[in-house]
Amino acid sequence: MYSKIVILDFPPQSAQRPIVCQLVKKYDLMFNILKARISSKSEGHMVLEISSAGKAAFNEGITYLKEQGARVSTPEHKIYKDEEICTHCGACTAVCPTSALHIKRPEMEVIFDGEKCSLCERCLLTCPVRAMGLFSEDLKETV
Repeated sequence: MYSKIVILDFPPQSAQRPIVCQLVKKYDLMFNILKARISSKSEGHMVLEISSAGKAAFNEGITYLKEQGARVSTPEHKIYKDEEICTHCGACTAVCPTSALHIKRPEMEVIFDGEKCSLCERCLLTCPVRAMGLFSEDLKETV
């Protein structure tokens, strides 16, 4: 089983179409919606965990999404941990629902695994030294 969290941004002309549902029908992919919203300008934004039997089917589904006008990126290209600022207090690990932030033992070091990040942004609010941050929204496609 292959699984990955992806971020989809849809232009206004695509936001009202059932594009994501076609992943199940056409490509036999499963998805779990972690976050979704439509802006006041009718632009769609979704964070999904997409699962497939293999990486080939996943890649076909991603190609389909891009053909439909979706901009596809991944969480590790949206959120970051500033190693120079982080004091490794562990506060962020307590609020991370996917264990993307965890403590490496015995070093007692906070590790960020962007592949597991669901972009809930709880770490941004919790970090006392603001070591967690968001990259700018003008990123190019990354998947």
